[in-house]
Amino acid sequence: MSVLAKPYFHNEAAAFEHVESVLWANGPVCPHCGGVERIYVLKGVRSKPSKKNPQGVERHGLKKCGQCSKQFTVRIGTILEESHIELHKWLQAIHLLVSSKNGVSAHQLHRVLEITYKSAWFLAHRIREAMRAGDLAPMGGQWHDLGG
Repeated sequence: MSVLAKPYFHNEAAAFEHVESVLWANGPVCPHCGGVERIYVLKGVRSKPSKKNPQGVERHGLKKCGQCSKQFTVRIGTILEESHIELHKWLQAIHLLVSSKNGVSAHQLHRVLEITYKSAWFLAHRIREAMRAGDLAPMGGQWHDLGG
């Protein structure tokens, strides 16, 4: 069976379960306060309705810390933070970039993942930045504070 046939490459809920099992092997940790006790799983929570999704989109992997009362997912504090691209597409892109002998262009990601070129470019740059040697600058919401 091909690795690309794994459910976490095609299903959003399975993708969250997979990433959580890798990053939180000993159970979820609140990225805001570091709490590990009293972490609650929030199921059935949906995003705000929009024209594209009038019912809203289910927020997979959503947790709430009982200590600081903040909500979080496994995306917080990673290259996936502040991204609207589905997690299973991120996993596909990471697999393509790290397993390709000659590299993968943003145009190729755009075609293979069926996302816009702008999203593919953003995704590729974030993944390449994470693979770069050395200390990483903050990603997601924090990097807006760097520019002033």
